[in-house]
Amino acid sequence: MTVVFGISVEMTANPNIDENFETPDFDEDELGEEQFVSTTAGRKRLFSKELRCMMYGFGDDKNPYTESVDLLEDLVIEFITEMTHKAMEIGRTGRVQVEDIIFLVRKDPRKYARVKDLLTMNEELKKARKAFDEIKYVGNEAKIK
Repeated sequence: MTVVFGISVEMTANPNIDENFETPDFDEDELGEEQFVSTTAGRKRLFSKELRCMMYGFGDDKNPYTESVDLLEDLVIEFITEMTHKAMEIGRTGRVQVEDIIFLVRKDPRKYARVKDLLTMNEELKKARKAFDEIKYVGNEAKIK
């Protein structure tokens, strides 16, 4: 078992892979400085608590490395930012609508299915709240009489 960015990864031998392959050596200068620059310089962490819980739920340690959580948060914020910018360019410029998000994820079956599930669940919750409020209102009205 190997730990990568605080995530345990089980390595299994694959008989189809030649074990005598060489990995290329890279000079640090060749990689460039831009890859290692943090995008969150001084920014407050928005999702660290939720990401820690998600990482634990997917098999990481109960208290994952802060660096792992920060890296994951950087990726999440970058994804959200890119999707928002793309959505703002589609449809009504400068405004994000649900249809724009659906349009952006339409070719990715997993994302599309997840968006549809979340939208369906949101509608069901709205209906349940409305029904609960109506029952509560009717119950209070009956007590008054």
